[in-house]
Amino acid sequence: MRRFPTILILAALVLGLGLPPLASAGDNDIDKVNGSVQVAAGQQAGDVSTVNGAVHVGDGASVHEASTVNGEVELGDKAQATELGTVNGAISMGGASRVSGKVNAVNGSIHLARGAEIGGRLENVNGAIVLDGAHVAGGIGTVGGDITVGADSRVEGGILVDKPNNGWFHWGSDRKPVIVIGPHAVVQGTLEFRREVVLKVSDSAQIGPVKGATVEKFSGATP
Repeated sequence: MRRFPTILILAALVLGLGLPPLASAGDNDIDKVNGSVQVAAGQQAGDVSTVNGAVHVGDGASVHEASTVNGEVELGDKAQATELGTVNGAISMGGASRVSGKVNAVNGSIHLARGAEIGGRLENVNGAIVLDGAHVAGGIGTVGGDITVGADSRVEGGILVDKPNNGWFHWGSDRKPVIVIGPHAVVQGTLEFRREVVLKVSDSAQIGPVKGATVEKFSGATP
């Protein structure tokens, strides 16, 4: 799994060591330690971050990086960002929203509404990943989370379900993740599974090579 956004690591160090928060890198940044951050609909901001609290980016707003340590990150309809990240919390992307880079969570679900698009990689460790008619250009990765590539969704860069190790990423390792590729969905690239999973693929979906799992075909809207 790839590294998580630098702001999350720095914020965790601030929280753990009791150091004062870092100053804003630019005039248009919003940095907090305690409390939620809100970017109003249609507004523009730079890096938007907090340690304890949620980050909400309103409909049609635009930010650079939106991140938190303890809290959710929400990108509104038709909103845009370069990167989204959280450690403990969910991430949601509204309809027709776009993230040009990566989207990362550690413990938390990730949901992409219809028409949402990620230009980079989508990853978490634990928590469901759901694409509802959405597009991910850089592949999807998880350790313990279920993945649903819903109807009419598209993924380039394949899917990786990594095996837990004996350290930080060991949580929930006994449960088999469930991977569903829905009707008319397309997954380009290898679907690689380094641990046992349940893989269910619609008979109208298109997928790349599969490593480490057996495909269970289904018809209809859901397995």
